[in-house]
Amino acid sequence: MPGADPLRLTSFSHGGGCGCKISPGVLSQLLQGAARLPVPPQLLVGLDTADDAAVYRIDDEHALVATTDFFMPIVDDPHDFGRIAAANALSDVYAMGASPILALAIVAMPVDRLPLDVIRRILQGGESICASAGIPLAGGHTIDSVEPIYGLVAIGLANPSHIRRNDEARPGDRLVLGKPLGVGIASAALRKERLSPEGYATMIASTTQLNASGPALARVPGVHAMTDVTGFGLLGHALEMCRGARVRMRLSSASMPLLPGTGQRLAEGFVTGASARNWAAYGHEVQFSAGAPESLRALLTDPQTSGGLLVACDPSALDEVLGILHRDGFASACEIGEVLSGEPGVEVR
Repeated sequence: MPGADPLRLTSFSHGGGCGCKISPGVLSQLLQGAARLPVPPQLLVGLDTADDAAVYRIDDEHALVATTDFFMPIVDDPHDFGRIAAANALSDVYAMGASPILALAIVAMPVDRLPLDVIRRILQGGESICASAGIPLAGGHTIDSVEPIYGLVAIGLANPSHIRRNDEARPGDRLVLGKPLGVGIASAALRKERLSPEGYATMIASTTQLNASGPALARVPGVHAMTDVTGFGLLGHALEMCRGARVRMRLSSASMPLLPGTGQRLAEGFVTGASARNWAAYGHEVQFSAGAPESLRALLTDPQTSGGLLVACDPSALDEVLGILHRDGFASACEIGEVLSGEPGVEVR
């Protein structure tokens, strides 16, 4: 495919992109054993609700937003890998309603097996995304590693009143998804060398598109909660919102935006291992309507590397939310469901 390197970068790792995440079930067990240190009052967002980034209040006008994200290659082209990883890391800042101000690179590479030019192109890809975001790549850390890993520490700023957490959705809210689903499914086809050049280009366009609408969305009074959809799939991140806010969600399967070709790839059996791990961790909290196809479960648990924003907003703000996303180039952004009262969980119809 155009731009692909003869050297298959994905062959150096056992997983790729946000599909590398430790499964939600294992992560939950790990965090249960973590020591609970004293929390200063300035820490507005920490570990409690599995939110996208930490938020620390500096003063009444400024809050610092900090996050880190990194993973192994999801594509073979080094420059594209760097771009995707950087866009994915910055997304967590945008999802909080903040604007990034700088980033640090996280670089772990098998320097005895990967040509230095390949590593250099990964770094240049990340730098290009930081330039698009208007921020400096101000440093970082490198180690010699068995598998290639790249990502960023991302730092942002926001007014504390504009921070949008993932745990403040309200019954009656409408749910909007900013990007189409199907990234993990496309990456599975890529690993089997069954992804067309057009399919690859579409996947890259989606995964490198910055979720820079976040700060504008956070300023809309009717926007109550935001997160970005990444490695735990749409269902996993929707459930995090449900648990935090003590609400239910109803999703419309017919409304889901999809990357072109996703249905056909599903029919051909292209599903990631992370999808099954996600379902094993949280499937008991999900209720599908009778007769729902197995492929729907695979789609909604599909790990989305650098996926879209999931926004919970008052019905009166729906048109403004969609207008912002469409204005910023998220042509697939659409309403996909609603927030209900009741025990935390997700219904899919």
